[in-house]
Formats: sequence, C-alpha cells, structure tokens
Amino acid sequence: MKQRIAAKLVTADIEALVASIPKPVGSFGYDPWGYNEDTFKLALGAAKRLYDHYFRVTAHGLENIPSAGRVLIVGNHSGQLPMDGVLVGVAAATNPHGPRLARAMIERFFPTVPWLGNFLNALGGVIGDPVNCSKMLDMDEAIIVYPEGIRGSGKLYRKRYQLQRFGNGFMHLAMNHHAPIVPVGIVGCEETMPAVINLAPIAKLLGLPYLPIVPSLLPLPARVYLNFGKPMHFSPAASEAEVTEQVETVKTELRRLMQLGLDERTSLY
Repeated sequence: MKQRIAAKLVTADIEALVASIPKPVGSFGYDPWGYNEDTFKLALGAAKRLYDHYFRVTAHGLENIPSAGRVLIVGNHSGQLPMDGVLVGVAAATNPHGPRLARAMIERFFPTVPWLGNFLNALGGVIGDPVNCSKMLDMDEAIIVYPEGIRGSGKLYRKRYQLQRFGNGFMHLAMNHHAPIVPVGIVGCEETMPAVINLAPIAKLLGLPYLPIVPSLLPLPARVYLNFGKPMHFSPAASEAEVTEQVETVKTELRRLMQLGLDERTSLY
C-alpha cells in the first residue's frame, strides 16, 4: 500500500526535479540538519497536488529568487497551520528559473509534538534559532522566514492582512551575512483556516502557543497568490534604530506585494 502511494506521488517529474536541486546528503540520505531526500520527494509530490489543484496557487516573480547562494525569503504569516510555508516551499522547489530547497524556520513548539519535529526536519525545516539560521546562511542556503512568528499565524480573521510586530533578528542576519532578502506577499492563506476566537487561557494551560476556534479542522480551499519581490540588499547598520528602519522598509514592500495579490483575486475560494 505504502509503495503504491509512493509510486503515485513520486512521479518521474518529481524525481527529476529533486535530482536537479543542489543538496548534498550523506550515504544514508540525510544532511546535517536532518533533511532526507526520499521523505522530501514524497512530501513534494503530495504538496504539489495541493499547490496545483486544491489551493490553485498563482505565483509571480519567481525569477527574483536567486538560483544559488544565500537568501532569506521573508513573508507575511497567517492561517493557524503553516500552509503558507509549505506553498512558498513548493514554489521555490518547482521554480522554472532554478529550483531551490528553501529551508523553513519552524516554531519551537512543533518539535515538542511526537514525530512531528523529525518529520519537519526531514522536509528541510529547522528550529527558528538565530544560530541555526546563521550556520545555514554560511552554507549558502535559501531560508524561509516569517518575522511575525506566532503573532502572525495565530491572529484572528478580523486582523487579516494586517502585519503584526516584526522581530529585528532576520535583518541582523541579512546584514551580517550579506544575504539578500526576497519579500513574498502571500494572499489566500488567511482564508484557509480563519480563526474567530483564540482561547488563550486554555492554550496556556495546555502549553500551546494559541488555541483558535475555526470553522473547519482542515484548511479550506482558498485560492492563494504569491508575489515575490525583487531582492533587497542591506548593509550593516550603525544602530538598532537603523535596523528597525530597515525592517520597516521590508514591511512596506510586503504590504505592497500583499495588495497586488488582493487586487488580483476575484474570489476567495
């Protein structure tokens, strides 16, 4: 049964695509971060079907993602579940201008869930720690970052497409490692799992980052639009205030890219 499913998901196109992505792995098929090529093939095969047929993603500006070298792909965060990270990852992996394995910075909460942490590592995810990110940039990785963190993913639907507070950490990494930032405005993921209430007291008791009340336990089939902007380059700043100003520059560009997606879509689903 497992082999039949794998045969349907891992098509010849997926095999060729993953083979074209420059990603050295050891003799057991893993890299130092836990990425596993066979697991990634299965996940990409499944995620691409969702990308093409369920969320019907429209992506613009893929040529702005460098085909090689270090880069931070910075987006707006939403949707309770990390579908935005999955879809941006599929866009990068299937990019006709040069496929990349984009490493997602995952919340510290996810590895506490049995099996989930190892699975996300096998797909290329890494705990969102500045040390991890710094080491990966030194290895010229492409990294997906959501500076809003859970403030973005856990926000209520009434705050949709309103950027929450950004941390400055990603900007320090970009500056110190001379890594370009490619902003991506994501539209549609707000509607995949809209939250109307956050049961914060219960979430705290359960040790969860948030506990939303949502209309469906599975993501809804919202149409998703990804708009990748041109690479943004920043020199090391003289002060933290200057770093914050540069962060605001990125946020302004993200708002512009999100508005492009909002203007483009004609229906939610």
